[in-house]
Amino acid sequence: MSLHRRRLLQLAAGAAALPASRAAFAQAYPARPVRVVVPVAAGGANDVTARLIGQWLSERLGQQFVIENRPGAGTNVGTEAAIRAPGDGYTLLIAGSNAAINPHLFPNLGFNFIRDTAPIGSIVRVPQLMQVHPSVPANSVPEFIAYAKANPGKIAMGSGGNGSPAHVIGEYFKLMTGTDLTHVPYRGAAPAVTDLLGGQIQVAFTEMATSLGHVKAGKLRALAVTTAARSEALPDVPTLAEFIPGFEASQWIGLVAPKDTPVGIIEKLNAEINAGVRDATLKARFAELGGAVLPGSPEDFGKLIAAETEKWGKVIRDANIKVG
Repeated sequence: MSLHRRRLLQLAAGAAALPASRAAFAQAYPARPVRVVVPVAAGGANDVTARLIGQWLSERLGQQFVIENRPGAGTNVGTEAAIRAPGDGYTLLIAGSNAAINPHLFPNLGFNFIRDTAPIGSIVRVPQLMQVHPSVPANSVPEFIAYAKANPGKIAMGSGGNGSPAHVIGEYFKLMTGTDLTHVPYRGAAPAVTDLLGGQIQVAFTEMATSLGHVKAGKLRALAVTTAARSEALPDVPTLAEFIPGFEASQWIGLVAPKDTPVGIIEKLNAEINAGVRDATLKARFAELGGAVLPGSPEDFGKLIAAETEKWGKVIRDANIKVG
């Protein structure tokens, strides 16, 4: 047999064995602890979601899914660290709404989120809560809009920082209603809520987990949730869409991996995430955040990321939102 023919047969045999070897690799995964990068500080919906799903995956797959908080630059520090890691399934990233917002705010990012990641699965969708200080003479969204139009530029709207989901959603509200609110950025949602409680600002669109207790205690007045459907955590609070047709905004959270991660690992993790979000106990924990679970395929999550990236890009351009 000629050397050339022998080489061709070796290549053919190797190609035939490749799918089996990939399947075996995915079946053996994970063989060691997995790092889950959370690109925000501890606390808040992204971090809590990471810890809940990380514990679930640890129990189901027999290896620790270790949460690593890497905050900075509006999630860009942790995101880039995870994206640059080897695509072997041992570094994963909790992705949220910032992944769709930041490409339009930071033109010189060292990565392209959609190009450089492999979606694994969406986990939960968390509404932002439109809330006001009790001194604001508005008990409904229409009353607030009328009050804001009568006092242009005089109502302070707090957020967790320039370009944060709360800021962008607030600007979306302004565009949809023709109101003029003065944005006051803070270094995180917690200090914004603190000043809202103190009356230094009058309105904020923060994630529900940050201020749900204050609303239930009567210290803040909830006017609406930003999702298309009402939240189980506050079923009597209407949606903004009930007054502003077409309004929908939320903080979605899911899991992604570096782009070259094997498909078998992606599919294995997706199956376990979907099992988790359908588990009654875990589902109830997410409901405590005010969130609704969001099962689906990796392709479904990829479509969500792409649609949100397009949507928030338009809002950012129309509102002329800048950072820095």
